Order: sequence, then structure tokens, then C-alpha cells
Amino acid sequence: MNGTSSNPVVPAASSSTAAAARSKRKEPPHTLDARHPKHHRPNGDLSSGGDNTPDQGDDSFVEAEYDDYDDGKLAAILPAAGPDTAEWQETIQQVVKNVVSIRFCQTCSFDTDPALTSEATGFVVDAERGYILTNRHVVGSGPFWGIVVFDNHEEVDAYPVYRDPVHDFGILKFDPTAIKYMDVAALQLRPDLAKVGIEIRVVGNDAGEKLSILSGVISRLDRNAPEYGDGYSDFNTCYYQASAAASGGSSGSPVVDIDGFAVALQAGGRADGAATDYFLPLDRPLRALKCLQEGKPITRGDIQCQFILKPFDECRRLGLTSEWEAKVRKNFPKETNMLVAEIILPEGPSHHKIEEGDVLLEINGEMLTQFIRFDDLLDSNVGSTVKFLLMRNGKEVEVDIEVGDLHKITPDRFVSVAGGSFHDLSYQQARLYGVACKGVYVCEAGGSWRFDNSDNGWIIKTVDHKQTPDLDAFIEVMKGIPDKSRIVVTYKHLRDLHTLNTTIIYVDRHWSKKMKMAVRNDETGLWDFTNLADPLPPVPPVPRQAEFIQLEYTSDQAVAELVRSFVHVNCTMPVKLDGFPKNRKWGMGLVVDAEKGLVIISRAIVPYDLCDISITIADSIVVEGKVVFLHPLQNYAIIKYDPNLVDAPVLSAKLSTEQIKQGASTHFIGYNRIGRIVHTATTVTESFAVTIPANSGAPRYRAVNFDAITVDTTLSQQCGSGVLVGQDGTVQALWLTYLGERNPSSHRDEEYHLGLATLTVLPVVKQIQEGVVPKLRMLSVELRPIQMSQARLMGVSERWIQEVSKVNTSQHQLFMVTKRTFEREEEAGENSALLEGDILITLEGRVITRISDLDVMYSRDYLDAVIVRGCEELSLRLDTVKADDVETNHAISFCGAIFHRPHHAVRQQISKLFSEVYVSARTRGSPAYQYGLAPTNFITSVNGQPTPDMKSFLKEVVKIPDNTYFRMRATTFDSVPWVVTMKKNEHYFPTMELIKDPSEECGWRRVTYEDGGEKVIQGEGHDGVVPSGGDGAEMDVDV
Repeated sequence: MNGTSSNPVVPAASSSTAAAARSKRKEPPHTLDARHPKHHRPNGDLSSGGDNTPDQGDDSFVEAEYDDYDDGKLAAILPAAGPDTAEWQETIQQVVKNVVSIRFCQTCSFDTDPALTSEATGFVVDAERGYILTNRHVVGSGPFWGIVVFDNHEEVDAYPVYRDPVHDFGILKFDPTAIKYMDVAALQLRPDLAKVGIEIRVVGNDAGEKLSILSGVISRLDRNAPEYGDGYSDFNTCYYQASAAASGGSSGSPVVDIDGFAVALQAGGRADGAATDYFLPLDRPLRALKCLQEGKPITRGDIQCQFILKPFDECRRLGLTSEWEAKVRKNFPKETNMLVAEIILPEGPSHHKIEEGDVLLEINGEMLTQFIRFDDLLDSNVGSTVKFLLMRNGKEVEVDIEVGDLHKITPDRFVSVAGGSFHDLSYQQARLYGVACKGVYVCEAGGSWRFDNSDNGWIIKTVDHKQTPDLDAFIEVMKGIPDKSRIVVTYKHLRDLHTLNTTIIYVDRHWSKKMKMAVRNDETGLWDFTNLADPLPPVPPVPRQAEFIQLEYTSDQAVAELVRSFVHVNCTMPVKLDGFPKNRKWGMGLVVDAEKGLVIISRAIVPYDLCDISITIADSIVVEGKVVFLHPLQNYAIIKYDPNLVDAPVLSAKLSTEQIKQGASTHFIGYNRIGRIVHTATTVTESFAVTIPANSGAPRYRAVNFDAITVDTTLSQQCGSGVLVGQDGTVQALWLTYLGERNPSSHRDEEYHLGLATLTVLPVVKQIQEGVVPKLRMLSVELRPIQMSQARLMGVSERWIQEVSKVNTSQHQLFMVTKRTFEREEEAGENSALLEGDILITLEGRVITRISDLDVMYSRDYLDAVIVRGCEELSLRLDTVKADDVETNHAISFCGAIFHRPHHAVRQQISKLFSEVYVSARTRGSPAYQYGLAPTNFITSVNGQPTPDMKSFLKEVVKIPDNTYFRMRATTFDSVPWVVTMKKNEHYFPTMELIKDPSEECGWRRVTYEDGGEKVIQGEGHDGVVPSGGDGAEMDVDV
């Protein structure tokens, strides 16, 4: 990974830095900027250019360690690496034939590994059988999908056949017969040739380049394994150190000597500018390779205790006697370190037998000071009892410890249910936090399991008041929970096991019905999916009774009564559509009809209708909600609940029919960020036309052409939901959250809290109350106000300027067209449409000086208008367009990307649609992410076949055979055409269609396509991983 100080990296598995982790290791003396990166390189340069084509994020790792030698000081005593001699050149020519570039996806979050796409290096170690050695942090502990590219640019599929549970190496397998144009050769592993002072070359895919050859000198053979922060880290081994300055993409590179033998494996390095690299010794990789070649199991033993190397002076301070020091020095005259116990896991084989600070003397009567022999003894005694002789506080201590099977405490399966994924806690995580190796670990906290804190590292303790000590117990509990249940879950964080967290989750078994178990298959390299249980049907809801709180310290009883009109609305979106950046939002809604159960809520809370809505009434009764209406321009939605389930004095809010004016006295009632009600008497400071900035990176819904109200109280900016209410209890304005642009500095989405006059929403509410679905029409333009001084220069006559001053005495303004919304229908002529720069004077004979004057457009097929265009006054008949066709009703998930028609926000920001197939989102670890298919791209053809619409696109992508390459022609939002080649993966990312269908209980139905379209499944398919992602900074466009 690229870990330069200008681009600091953090573990993708956690939002916290390694320094914040509770650890028994001492803190490093250097700053976090000097952490050592793993050297695989996240893909980030394959996407097309353009400001509106978002770059891919850096899902890299960091590490921290503290016992580095200064390689600069060694330069004077070690041979310098000068220009390559003829001998070195000949060696390199032979070595490069064995080195491959690995391009891979870790398709979902698992254990310490996040879902990611990246590049790294490997090298062939068995040409006949097709074995490639690389790093474990490349192969990963979870699902892997990748290819290897040889020096002559032939490529072949590769899959893992072994990943070590602890040490940083893994072995991939490929088909040697698939390489047609070169002879595949293998590098011989010679761990015995690694010595201090020898010249080496690191040959690999450095920084994403085709090939890089870096020279160096081994300066040390006995450093402790580097620490990689909160993610995966190697331990219980020594590492070699050299000055080679490898960087991103070099993970898994062979470290070769002048004779062309591999003497070590590149693994990591410093990121603070120091040319220091760390190499894994090849003793354990060589043993694993021989076991594979001979068809033997690769046994791995462990006692759940981490040892580290400490020099003799430290060992003496820990109690090493002079007699034992003399013995050790005599037996190992070149050694300067001994093994010292650092972390002992609770309830493990070493618990209560070994203590931190114990100095290891002997195992089974054999004196040892090196990890290599330590590993040998444990790996050959799995299931047996061995004798450890330790030095503790100057006294010899002998203990018998049973050696456990390291593979059994390394998870090889996970279960996905209700949008989350889980497995048994791994030895890696347990060692990192010094906890017992047990419990149900949340590896993907999505769907129902998206807790309030987006951090990773949760351990589930109980579900629905039942203990879940392991994965099997968790599965059994989840099998018995009906769909749409609300259950209590308790959980702890690995970093804080002192705190038991309690929450209530809504179990979603309808958007993702299956409970899938994925089990690693080392024969095929895939993870095999099975359905453990279909969902139990929801329990029918029953009516419940509740009372509202009473608002205190309010002089007006009518204002206090309005508390009975507020409900809490929680909205979860299982699929990301329309560029919306979040998976979950909440806010307060206002009941406008208690008899019919109608609630009005901000569209920043309910952005589209592919969602689950829970409505909480009187902080007690929870009922399901459904979307009834989404306003295309004015930032509100109307949702509905079943009033027969609510036995509570819910009050229908009375909406004012008069426009609230600047300077008017009013009462502000709002709900702050923690859902508490606040209120105060205040004054309207302003009512004016507002332009919410568009989000250029990924267009998403925003309100346009509306008058916003502000009030003279600081509470207004603390509250995203509320109302302005008169003394008689009449609601004069809704207080709503407006979603704005993404802040380029903080990478957070800006939200604006503003008032919307109820006079604007009344016509729609009345239609819905009458059982009529509003069929609105609108002018496809965005307007902004201009003052009379500007209007005069643009050609508005003095007569109209005088008329404006009479019509609107408080605001002398007209409106100018700043943007036209692209419409799909055949473009109207200039005499029936507004153009950019036009100044709107009248509609239907009325001078337009307020945004609310535009409301006439919602009910007219056309409007007679007077405008000024190019300093010329014109009378036009303007066509309005339908507003009931702007919401997304069809989406396709393909290769980890979400495609749908360009939604309204896209058409508001673009002047031309290149296709009706728009990339809205993508999943980390997917082919779409790997090959750079970015959100905001338009797909114009697949394999040379035009795809102007979703139907033609689906037809072409479905028939692509699995695991084969195809070509997509795309155009960026900035009108730049490009071609992307991708490989289809149906196993982890099946092709799926989502279709809006009112006859379905959820309002949508799913169709899955398998086997090149030969198999069509109504519902969820057999395979597929849970999409990885959260509501982090990059979730603007990526799932």
C-alpha cells in the first residue's frame, strides 16, 4: 500500500487509529505518520477522468513499531548497492519470468480485512502445480477473487489454497497450461541464505508499475514483526530488515540474492521517508509449500500466547539469571535476544500458566531463542502436551501446556442475515485486544445491524434476550425471530469490554430473505453459500395505547397541544439509489390527518420509497409507514400509517392558509439532534428564495424554487425537525432539514435547517386526504431572484419595474432562469420553453415576485407567460411537464454497481443525457470498484451493442458468461467517453433486478439472473455477499 505521509492511511476495518486501541503493547516513540504500510496498492487510477467522476478511496493499512535500526548508520559498514553488474542483470532476467502482478478483490469484509480492491505481487514457487507465493494480507482471510498477470502480460485466474492464520504469507493456485506464450518457471525458496550484509533485489509490482527492481542490503535478521494498527498483524516470528524503499503494490515481492534464490518475502515498510523495508523469513512458507506438494495437511499449533524478541539487557531486568544467560550465550554465540511472553489470552492454553514478562528457556528440554524453532515445535505437536521452562522473577518455572490447533481458532465461515455478517471471533482480533478467543464478531455491520456508532469491532452478547456465545448459538436464535420484529440486542466493543451496550433493532428479513452461510472451500478457492433458513412471517401488529407528554412552561395551551401532532420517523434504505449518501435517517414528522394516518416529513429523511419506515407515536407505539407522495421540488414527503393500530390522542395539525411574513411573532417548536423537544417564542427574520448548492460529485435530491423562512433563535439551527406555530395552535410553517452539498474539506454532507410555509403544501395534502394521488406538473427550470438594478440592465422595462414595486412592497425582485432541467421528451421550441438567462415577468397574467407565485404551474398543462430574453420582451405559452415520472422505479445490480435511469437531480445538473443507464453507486470489493466504473458514469454500449435504456442494458449483461471479460462504453458526467473492460462475477455479485411493484408487500420485487440468463429466479439468488460499506465519508457514491 502507498503509505506516504502526504496520503496518511488508516485501517479500513476500523475508523479509529491504532493508537486508540486497547493493547498490551507499549506505545511506539515515533508518531503515527511513521507507521509502516503493508505494500499492496488499492486500485485508484483505473477510472476515467473528470471532476464529476469520483476517485476511489484508499482502503489501506498502517502499522506501528518501535525497534528499528537506523539503516543510514549501517551504510558505512555494509557493502553499497551500486549499479547492477552483468551477473545481477542476468539474475534479474531470470527472476522476472517468475514474478506476477496480482489484481484482486476481497469481496466482503471479514475478520480484520475490509472489502477492497487492490494490486500486489507474487512469484511462482511451483511451476508444475501452479503455486504462487504472496502475502497473507493480499490473499486475505475472507472471500478472494483475482487474477495474476505474468511479465509478458498473459493473465490467468488464481485462487487461494492456503492463507496462514498468523504469518504474513498465502499461496495462490493457477492453471499453468493457461500460459501459452512463455515457459513458466519457479523461484527456489532458500531461507538458509538470508544473512546480514548480503545484497538483495526486491522484484515486484512497485507503486502499480509493471515491474520495479529495487536494490538493498539486509541489515538485520532479528527484528520483531511490524504492527499494522487495528487490522491484520503478523506475530510470533522475526522479520528481516533492509534499506530498499519499496512502496504500494510491492507486497508479496520476492527478495532475491545474486544467485536468483528467494531468501525472503517482501511484506511492509516505513512510511516516514526512511528507506526501510521488512521481509518475512521463508522457513514457514517453505514448509507449507512442501505440505501442499505432498498432499499433506498444513498443521499449525499455538498456545494463544504472543512472544517477542528482547535483548539480553532487558531480559536481565525481567529476571534472567547470569547462569542462564551464560548457558544461552554459549549455545547461541551469535544471538543477542531471547523470547519473552508479551500477551497471554484469557481462557487459552497458556492462561494461568505463562505470565507476561516470562523469559522462555526451553521447550521439551530443548533450549531455544528463535521463532523458527519455536514454530517447528508447536506445529509438530498439535494436540499434544509440551513442557515449557520459563524464567519468572529470577526463578525457573516449568509448565505443561497443550498445543491447540491454530486453524480451529481462525474463522473459515460466516453467516449473513438481516443485512449484517457475522463469524466467530478470530485469534487475530483476540490477540490484538488481549481478550478471550470466543464470541460472535460483527464483520459487516449493515442493514438491521448498523449500530449508532459506525465503528467496527462489535461482539454480540445477546439477541432477543438469548445468549449468543458462539456463531451456532447466534444462528439458532436468529432462525426463530420473525420478519419485522423489534428485538433487544446487547453487544460490547473489543476496545471496551467493560461497557455493555443495549439497543433495539428492526429485523429486516424481507429485502434480503435468506440467512446465508458461506464456508471457505480451499479446493475451489470460493466460499460456498447455503441457505440456513427462510424468514418466519411477521407477527400481525395489534393496537396499542399510549399518552403524549405535556409541554411545560408554555403560556399558550394551543401551542402545547401540538406535541400530540409529532411522531418519530425512522427510515432505512436497503439499496442506495439516486445518489443518496446515507442508509439510515431519522427525524420528526408532523401528523396532518390523524384519522387517515398521514404524516409530512422532510425528503432528507425519506428520499425514495425503496425503504422501511418505522413511525413511533407518543414515544411508545411503533407502527409501519408507507410512502404516499414525494414532492419533486419542495423537499417534503407524505407517509401513511394505519391509525387503527394507534390508541392515542393523536392531533391533526391545523395548517395555516396564510403566508407568514417577515417580522411576525411566532412560536418555534423543534426536536434537537438527540430527539428532545425544545421551544421558544421568536420572530420571523426573513422569508426569501434560497438556492441549495448542488452536489457536483454525485447529484442527489435537493429542493429548488422555494421560499425559505428563518427565525430569530439559535434553537432553529440545532433542530432538523419542527414547526412554526401561532398562538391559536395553527402551524404556519414546517421546519425541515434540507440536504445540501458535500463539504470538500470535511467530506461531510451539509444540511440546512429552514422553514417552509404551510400554504405551499396545503393543496397536495387536501388531494391526498380526498384519496387523490396528486398529479403535479412543473416548469423544468431553476430560478434565482434578481434585483431591479440587474433587471433594468437585462432589458426589463421601467413599466414592469414600477409594477413589481406595487405588487410586492417588501421584496422588489424578479426571477431569472439559471438552469434548465433536461427533459426526455423531444425538445420544445424556443417559443414554448424557458431558456437560461430568461427573466420571468408574469404567469397567467400575474407578476411573479415570489416563489410561491409559481405554484400555479402544478395544475396547468401550459402557462401564458411574459418574459424578457436578450433585452426583448416576449409573450410565450410555456409547456409544463409531468412531475409524476421523476422518481426511480427500476434498478439493476450488476458486478457490484447499481444502475438506474438518470434521476431528477442528474437531469437538473446536466445538459444532455448520454444514455438512460446511469451508475448510481458501487460496492467496495466488487468488479465495478476494481475496474474503475465510477458513479455518475453513463453506459452507452455493452460488447459493442448499444444500450440506450435499461431494458437493452439488462439484455446484454445477463447473457455475458460468468467469469469472462466484457467491454462497456461509458461517458462521464463531464462528457468524456471511455471504455472499461471488466470481468463478470456472478458468485459474489449476482445480476439482480429491482422493480417497483405496488402488488408486493414491500412495494418492490426482486428478480435474479444466473447462468448467463438461463436461470431466472423470482427473488433472491443462491449466491452473493452482503454489500460492504457504511455511512462514512466516501459513502457519497460508494456502497
